[in-house]
Amino acid sequence: MADYDVIVIGAGPGGYVAAIRAAQLGLKTACVEKYPTLGGTCLNIGCIPSKALLQSSHLYEETSEHLGPHGIKVGKVELDLAAMMARKDKVVGENTRGIEFLFRKNKIDWLKGAGRILGPGKVEVAAKEGTATHGAKHVVIATGSDVTPLPGVAIDEKQIVSSTGALALASVPKSLVVIGAGVIGLELGSVWKRLGVDVQVVEFLDRALPQHDGEVSRQAQRILERQGLKFSLSTKVTGAKTTKSGVTLTLEPAKGGQAQEIKADIVLVSIGRRPYTEGLGLKEAGVAVDARGFIQTDGHFRTNMPGIWAIGDAIGGLMLAHKAEDEGVAAAELIAGQAGHVNYDAVPSVVYTWPEIAHVGKTEEQLKAEGTAYKVGKFPFTANARARANNDTEGFVKFLADAKTDRVLGCHIIGPSAGDLIAEVALGVEFVAAAEDFARTCHAHPSLAEAVKEAALGVAGRSIHI
Repeated sequence: MADYDVIVIGAGPGGYVAAIRAAQLGLKTACVEKYPTLGGTCLNIGCIPSKALLQSSHLYEETSEHLGPHGIKVGKVELDLAAMMARKDKVVGENTRGIEFLFRKNKIDWLKGAGRILGPGKVEVAAKEGTATHGAKHVVIATGSDVTPLPGVAIDEKQIVSSTGALALASVPKSLVVIGAGVIGLELGSVWKRLGVDVQVVEFLDRALPQHDGEVSRQAQRILERQGLKFSLSTKVTGAKTTKSGVTLTLEPAKGGQAQEIKADIVLVSIGRRPYTEGLGLKEAGVAVDARGFIQTDGHFRTNMPGIWAIGDAIGGLMLAHKAEDEGVAAAELIAGQAGHVNYDAVPSVVYTWPEIAHVGKTEEQLKAEGTAYKVGKFPFTANARARANNDTEGFVKFLADAKTDRVLGCHIIGPSAGDLIAEVALGVEFVAAAEDFARTCHAHPSLAEAVKEAALGVAGRSIHI
């Protein structure tokens, strides 16, 4: 007989949530995790520590440079990096211990060690103390993703760092080169720029945030440039040399041309992430993967092998913690015989720079490529009373709605608290809302959320305050 109904491999957001939901449904559940703390990349070396540093660095910059208009005078502001890092570590510890509590509460066994699939229904767990084999009716692979390496630029987590190293620098460098103008690069670049570092961002493509709506990414770059970040677009990095005094990078135009060199104290490689499936025994177990290493599923998280499921970054798509969480819930419910489902059109995405950048649904570029007729409604935060009161008026809200049905196809926000404002729109997309539904919903005054209503009104040319 199987030891468990469900064994989840990986205790990141997808894995631990899958385990909790399976346990809630009455399934005897275990979760395999080889690292000393639960929570995966997100809680330990990703989402949570980066947001802690983003908040701390934002407060440092606000106090240093932006309190004057509020009538607040302060003396010389000093940075205590050690204390800032200690607070970040404390936040991480509180979150990871919280997952341990939830495992105990839901009677989930933590199988400490590295998991390997021996075949349907069998999982080997290798720990320092030895190796054990456990049986399970169902195995859920939730091993997440790892940093994508860049040929010619070897990460040592000292001078050439991944996001992991960039979250734990022992001192403030004079200069930082960020390779990759995506979410991670811009967030961590913002952290260190606020703390006084000269930051240059190198991007292979022709714009920052290339996966975002073009109008939003262009506005974001302009704002970040005003904040002091420098951008080298359509540029590739072909090599790196480290010395005691720093790193020398070799750059070339993306389309080819004359090479040049730039120097920096620290280089951050943030060109994306790849599925982490090393040592899982997928090939030996017969589990199919695609050319890029992502585990293939049937669209309902089932692999080609009976009783083996996969979720999260390991199966591709949007590589987001909350997407993995929803997939973990859906997979557990399907295993229990229920109707688990994830609506990927309603999954929001957020960049936690300041201002924040958030979106749900399609971009204008995607709609044009599809040949979909659409209308646009926009509203700037400069015309929002609460944003003015807060002295925080950068950005806008942008709705994209079907030209015939008025159904919301996408929404893009760059501005204060965009990550919170997008939740309203995501809920609307889930319920197939029209722009008029947002426009006719009463929003509190004065609030930033009024900008969402005004942008929805703008789809029909009815915005009141512009």
